Amino acid sequence: MSIFGTMKTAVSGMNAQANRLGTVGDNIANSSTVGYKRSSTAFSTLVLPSTQGSYSSGGVETNVRYSIADQGGIQYTTSSTDLAIQGEGFFIVSDPNGTPYLTRAGAFVKDATGFLKNTAGFNLMGYPYGTNPPAAVVNGFNGLEEININDFGMVSSPSTAGSFPANLDKGAAVVPGPNRPGANAATAVITNKSSLTAYDHAGAKVLYDFYYTKATVSPDTWEVSVYRQDQSTNGGFPYTATAPKVLVQQTVTLAFDPNTNKLTAASPKAITFVDPNDGATPAQSIAIDLSDMTQFATAFTPGKGIIDGNAPSPITDVEIGGDGLVTAVYQDGGRRPIYQVALATVPSIDNLLPQNGNVYLPTNDSGVVTIGFPQAGAFGQIYSGALESSNVDIASELTEMIESQRVYTANSKVFQTGSDLMDVLINLKR
Repeated sequence: MSIFGTMKTAVSGMNAQANRLGTVGDNIANSSTVGYKRSSTAFSTLVLPSTQGSYSSGGVETNVRYSIADQGGIQYTTSSTDLAIQGEGFFIVSDPNGTPYLTRAGAFVKDATGFLKNTAGFNLMGYPYGTNPPAAVVNGFNGLEEININDFGMVSSPSTAGSFPANLDKGAAVVPGPNRPGANAATAVITNKSSLTAYDHAGAKVLYDFYYTKATVSPDTWEVSVYRQDQSTNGGFPYTATAPKVLVQQTVTLAFDPNTNKLTAASPKAITFVDPNDGATPAQSIAIDLSDMTQFATAFTPGKGIIDGNAPSPITDVEIGGDGLVTAVYQDGGRRPIYQVALATVPSIDNLLPQNGNVYLPTNDSGVVTIGFPQAGAFGQIYSGALESSNVDIASELTEMIESQRVYTANSKVFQTGSDLMDVLINLKR
């Protein structure tokens, strides 16, 4: 037996417990860090060859393990850009150099330039939302962009479709053709009229007048005509436009079933008109659904007019759904999907490599990164207005600390005893 070997074994044990105490210290220090995953120290033996009658003490080595796959508790906040993941997956973020990382730290705040940045300074990434939902690039970070809210700060969209139902009085008088609004004459007889506000390509409000006129009885038919209100003559007929402006005018004839007093199967169900006066290409075309029109023996009753499009309006807030869809909320109440947050995972989550800022990099041991969307496949759900707490249990860490202290002390006693034996040997020569 080597006394020096025994002392070295004791030093190995003390170093191992110092490493263990280091992980405990990290865990306690980060117990309030959003999305932090605790580390722990695992021990394994170091064995030296021994001969018969002589034992050679070895030592101990440590390996740090990370409990990255363990879910932390969800705590709710008052910020809509605070994000937490319930289930598997990591947010994809980037540093100032554009390098992508994985993280569970979702305390994002919009900075002065519009990026969603977490407390460590990493920007949240996602796929831009175009006319169609984006598709994830499952085996790489291609196509991901840093989410920037300011890029959508002032937008408008032209009206293209809407609905404008009404009940037309079955007992209304028939108006001769030359006097119907569809003829656009000064002698037009107005039976019923209502108006609907739409938006052009520049976001300007445009008011359209709708006229409803009984055309025939048996079968019951009505003419519906639409004009642009600012082209009227003193608020009435005729409607005119001076070049280069173009007159907006369209008429359809609706036919009603006398048994149901609803539109017949052969009747038109919509009125579509073109307004090229904002100069956009192609010209603005608006289709108004009339399929819910009725003809009962009661007064003219216009329903609630609904139309798409919106005026220029700044973003006041963003909403992030459980599926990762980032929706811009505008001052006028309009909403527009702008990004899709993606999540990433690896086959061996606990073998990810931790980096500064509570982020992770994939390694050969962790496996290849797979990217997808929240609530799809194995990926978890995103909670907006919530944060994932660290998975550190303070009581367990304090217990680990006490145990580490005791074992460190015991190893020091082994070292001290070996040192005393060495003193005995040295004193034999004196």
